[in-house]
Amino acid sequence: MTTAIRGTIDPAAHLARLRERAPLIHNITNLVAMNPMANVLLALGASPAMAHAREEAAEFAALADALTVNIGTLSPHWVAAMEEAAEAARHTGKPWVLDPVAVGATRYRREAGRRLLKHRPTVIRGNASEILALEQQGSGGRGVDSSDSIETAEQAAISLARRSAAVVAVTGEVDLVTDGQRLTRVPGGHALMPRVTTLGCALTGVVAAFLVDAEDSFTATAAALACYGEAGRRAGEMAAGPGSFAVAFLDALYALDHDQLAILTALEVTDAP
Repeated sequence: MTTAIRGTIDPAAHLARLRERAPLIHNITNLVAMNPMANVLLALGASPAMAHAREEAAEFAALADALTVNIGTLSPHWVAAMEEAAEAARHTGKPWVLDPVAVGATRYRREAGRRLLKHRPTVIRGNASEILALEQQGSGGRGVDSSDSIETAEQAAISLARRSAAVVAVTGEVDLVTDGQRLTRVPGGHALMPRVTTLGCALTGVVAAFLVDAEDSFTATAAALACYGEAGRRAGEMAAGPGSFAVAFLDALYALDHDQLAILTALEVTDAP
């Protein structure tokens, strides 16, 4: 059976819109990721805010242009803040992104993931094991690391997208993005990226920034992943190891422009099987 082609995605146009807008991104993220995530968003052209106190989380989410929720370092007070912020974002029409870090590892994480899904995230971004666990089709990987392939998680991602009405991004060597009806694969990146802590968490913030004022959350998510992967590829050309890669990656994000992105092969969108 021939797969229907639905069109292509131009990452450069999405990046240009982001930089013109310079959106404020509210991040309730894990303790390890706060500083790297803020630096990544600043390098790209967005404005980061890290506010996780329950007393202000909902108010801040309503003020910001988009919200990210990362369950990497959970506590009861943080989970409550996450739910209240997610509900505030949804109520005010702001996009929000769920990063279900190690969601299958413990009962507490599985319950937090189920509770957050009820608040209707715009995008769910995770590795293959996390997406499988969130869709209750896998054990959740080895801690924060994936033990499953993108191919293994494809049908779970499509099913989760249809069930949650969210765009689902499964990140790995070749990323997969689906809204349950459409699907695209995003190449790029570099082998050193998993050797630098929280680059995946930071990507969640980048996806949120691309969602602001986007007409289509699916294409905006794919564009975010393409830009991130291209920055990783370029950083890898200059880096001698994980330490120099981390610095080179920020520089590569900052330097991304239309001409650099123009060399990318347009992302092909097909029907989801």
